[in-house]
Amino acid sequence: MTTTTATARPRPAAVVLTPNAEARVAALMAKAPAEAIGVKLSTPRRGCSGLAYSVDYVTEEVAMDEKIETPGGTFYIDSASVLYLIGSTMDWKEDDFTAGFVFDNPNAKGACGCGESFTV
Repeated sequence: MTTTTATARPRPAAVVLTPNAEARVAALMAKAPAEAIGVKLSTPRRGCSGLAYSVDYVTEEVAMDEKIETPGGTFYIDSASVLYLIGSTMDWKEDDFTAGFVFDNPNAKGACGCGESFTV
């Protein structure tokens, strides 16, 4: 009788950060408060469509949060938000009038007119 063991392959990150997003995380961490250990993405209930993207400093690691190591620092995804974000790409865009993180989220079924919130 032969026994085979399955080899677990690495699980892909729930969210892919573009090089611009990684650079922005690095810039944020360079000027972060001393107690910050990384930057965290969450999707709190807010806005006309129900969910919004929120990026904030995080001061303690939560065991269930997704953890992504980037060249500029650690990026966390709130465990309650992961299901809404799987397969998303996060980018940082700047132009003459605005600057901010932009999300390409295949799970979003709609967004409000102002672009502040989304629904799944």
